[in-house]
Amino acid sequence: MNNTRRKFFKQGLAGALLVGTASFARAGITDPVKPKAPKATNPFRLGMAGYTFVNFDIDKTLDIMEKLDVHYLCIKDFHLPFTSTDEQIAAFHAKLAAKKVTGYAVGPIYMKSEAEIDNAFAYAKRVGVKTIVGVPNYELLPYVDKKVKEYNFNYAIHLHGPDIATYPDATDVWNHTHMLDPRIGMCLDVGHDLRNGCDPVADLKKYHTRVFDVHIKDVTEASKAGKGIEIGRGKIDFPALIRMLREVNYTGVCSLEYEKDMKDPFLGIAESIGYFKAVSDIA
Repeated sequence: MNNTRRKFFKQGLAGALLVGTASFARAGITDPVKPKAPKATNPFRLGMAGYTFVNFDIDKTLDIMEKLDVHYLCIKDFHLPFTSTDEQIAAFHAKLAAKKVTGYAVGPIYMKSEAEIDNAFAYAKRVGVKTIVGVPNYELLPYVDKKVKEYNFNYAIHLHGPDIATYPDATDVWNHTHMLDPRIGMCLDVGHDLRNGCDPVADLKKYHTRVFDVHIKDVTEASKAGKGIEIGRGKIDFPALIRMLREVNYTGVCSLEYEKDMKDPFLGIAESIGYFKAVSDIA
């Protein structure tokens, strides 16, 4: 055993000396520098889903977004309540603008009655956005159709995988909406779509004309047992997803909805945003 170890170290030392000699011999020769490939041109924008920050106020939310150089936020009502006055809404937008953030949509908002739908559309109009991420009861879809025509908003139904009976995946949303106003479609949550046994890349291609928002996340398993994890560590094929976003010319926002360690999510958020940005540049 000792002879074997001595032989290993002698060989290792000899190899190191050879490498060192070669490096010395080439010291005066300049290696050709390969230019970096140009960054990819992406039609979509990167944002944050407000639910990620359910345990934090808007100031902390914006502080993290500024550090990550992310500029779009889907607004949740715990940051801007439905009862907000016009003055409070204006102050909220001013706070976002100071951090170079745009509130591009509101939601998800759950709607179980026509009155709740009325309230949601009126709220979105006062906030000044043109997209509602909503979860209406199935029987309320004709009323949503009526309100979309009245307000000229996009209505993106958030799918929830196998956890909730309504809208478990992209196909279910499509089956319930394709005959309605074309401004009614989906918020494609890629993690939940996969957790319901679907392929989010294929679903994006199939249903892209009705995809008005995308929630990006990664999950540990392609089943109900799948849990949230940092983007790049799970089962979602993000290079393929990004290539498909380009192929279908998705011009909306891809918002990270990070649901792991939600009381201390910041390292996971940073890792996920960094991975998605890097893949978006080179995929």
